[in-house]
Order: sequence, then structure tokens, then C-alpha cells
Amino acid sequence: MRYGSKEAENVVTTAISPAQASSEAAGKALRISNLSKSFGGLQAIQDITLDLHTGIITSLVGPNGAGKTTLFNTITGHIKPDTGTVQFEGHSLVGHPPWKIARMGVMRTFQDLRLFMHMSVEDNVLAAMEPRSWFWQPAGRQANNARRERTAAILKETGLSAKAGSLAGSLSYAERKFLSLARIMATEARLWLLDEPAAGLDPPSYELFQDLLRNQVQRGISVCIIEHNLDIITAISDRIAFLDQGRVIAEGEPSKILEDPKLIEIYFGGGQS
Repeated sequence: MRYGSKEAENVVTTAISPAQASSEAAGKALRISNLSKSFGGLQAIQDITLDLHTGIITSLVGPNGAGKTTLFNTITGHIKPDTGTVQFEGHSLVGHPPWKIARMGVMRTFQDLRLFMHMSVEDNVLAAMEPRSWFWQPAGRQANNARRERTAAILKETGLSAKAGSLAGSLSYAERKFLSLARIMATEARLWLLDEPAAGLDPPSYELFQDLLRNQVQRGISVCIIEHNLDIITAISDRIAFLDQGRVIAEGEPSKILEDPKLIEIYFGGGQS
């Protein structure tokens, strides 16, 4: 575990060779360096440096107002940072619009889900796929059939096969959550940023959610989650980054982070909300 407070200022840095740096970067899908953003006089995130590793689940934890959603918005181009860099697989994301960052392989969910409520479940997933050729073009019919087959596979994996022809607006809240995940799967994104994806799920849905995430991680997908339920965080996280007042103040394995009395005190009322 590392701390990002005053203790970190006393850490002696050691120079590394380019070969060592390349080796370290190999397992990191996203590299955030010295990222800051303020709104007027409010410093929303401050000098954040954080790596999201390939094929693991990282949870962002912290009290309300810690900067978690602002960090997501900055990574995905919805907000431009004041300073700092964000690199995904070696390519800078800063300055690119959200649609371009999505095409680069970084996708996110929102707490309000943002589905096409008057379209069918199947069409919601199809809409997330960028066609490689249109129906009227050579090989268009074959490509269209392949998209529909892939959509059917995604709906099966997310437990929505029986709802394929239903309007998204008719789904239960849990089903809408899974449709949001299905749309990310359809994009073939390699980094998922999920904002409270398990909130409101009943126990069976939560088990499906866990299985779905673990299956994706085993395929090499990197996942970062904003979550407030400590039981969920403990169950699904490989690493935790603890934010407070816009800074990453600790990072490490869940057992070490969640057993630290100082961090627990911040989380349950000692921090700024």
C-alpha cells in the first residue's frame, strides 16, 4: 500500500532505466500522471497519479465529494484537465472528445445509465456496434448477420436473451444495469469504467454481475469501478485506490486498505463530503 499524503513526500525516488520503465508499463492499461482539475475555487482532483492494470478490477473508494466521478469524466474526455496526462495503451487521451476515446477502447457507464428507452434491448446493443460494412455494401449482409449473432451471445451472457425484443424502458432496474454492460461489451472496449454498477442489484443479479466481470477480466479486460458498498468492494476488487479531497491518499490490496483505521475513519465521516 502506498500513501499519497505527507508521508509520500519523504519517499526517496530511484532512477530506473528505459528498459525497466518499459517492463513496468507493459501490465498497465491506463497511466494517469499528475492529473488536476478545478472548478472556480474548488479543486476537484489534485495531482492524481494512478495506474489501472491490465486484466484486474480496481475500485475507487472514498467519501462523497472525493473526486471519483470527476476522475472518470476527465479520463473519458467529458472534462478537460487543467494539468497532467492520461495515457491508454501508450496513447494520450487528453484533448480527445468522448466519442474518440470510446473508439480507442475506453468505455464507461453512468449512474443514470443513458439507454435508448424506446428501442428494443437487441437494438440498444446493435447500436453500440460500429458496422464494418453497411447492409447494401459487399459482404454487408454477412457482416449484419455476424453482428446479430454477437448481440445474441452478449444478451445470453448478460441474462437478457428473453428480453431481446422488449423495449429498454420496460426492463427492471437490474436488467437496465445489465443492458448498460451489454452495450459496453458490444463495443469491444478494453477498459471499462463503471460508476456504481452494482447499486440496486438483488442477490441473484449481483451474482451474475460478479461472474460477468470475472469472465471479462479473464479475457484481459481492465475494469475500474466506483462503488460505495464495502461488501461489494471486498468481493470483487483486486486493487483499491482510496481518494479523499481530490487526492489518491492510499492504494493497494483490498485487505490492507479496508483494514486501515485511518482510512475507515475518513470513509465513515472523517473526510470532507
